[in-house]
Amino acid sequence: MIGGLLTPLDLAALLVFLACWACYAAVVDRIPSVRARSVIAAMDEHRRRWMLALLLRENRIGDTAIIGNLMASTSFLANTAIFILAGLVALLGAPDMGRRVLAALPFAEPPASDMAWEMRIGLLVLIFVHAFFELTWALRQFNYCSIVVGGLGIGPEHAPQAEIAAAVANRAARHFNTGLRAYYFGLAALAWIIHPVALMLASLLVLRELHRREFRSVVREALRGNH
Repeated sequence: MIGGLLTPLDLAALLVFLACWACYAAVVDRIPSVRARSVIAAMDEHRRRWMLALLLRENRIGDTAIIGNLMASTSFLANTAIFILAGLVALLGAPDMGRRVLAALPFAEPPASDMAWEMRIGLLVLIFVHAFFELTWALRQFNYCSIVVGGLGIGPEHAPQAEIAAAVANRAARHFNTGLRAYYFGLAALAWIIHPVALMLASLLVLRELHRREFRSVVREALRGNH
């Protein structure tokens, strides 16, 4: 036991979890040659085409409805993060009850102390606080995008303003994607409550699923025009 809180297996599981999340985010978000092959990059180009197409039509009711739908889905996840955080704070206040419930599960290894339990719940709290901030920032940027779209003129001479709108929309989508990624890894972190090995397996499973969806999915091929 390290410091009375983490066993070597706990520490190894936590390192695997952090490495999966940090390395995936660093590679996908920071390396242009990798990002260019992702579904995220494909959608960036489609949003840019969307904003340029706006210059050719006067009626933009449908476009504002699309932005509203994007804001609604972002707001839903941000609100859900708040409810999750409320539940996690409640769990922090009842470690004995939580450990007793966990002990009834097969193959579960309840934390040995209240502090160990609080560390596991604390990790989840940090993850969903991060998700909340990313999603609310994405929501604000979608709001900014709607204002920029409202100011777009009609005609190709307004292409620079359309490019600005596309850049704002793409940045909002990037933060939305980061917040959604936090949800995925939050589910993986939940497995730590059951067993450290479960955390490692869940982290690798989330990593595999994210890679499949962003680089190997049918949707990605369709968006890139290869389907």
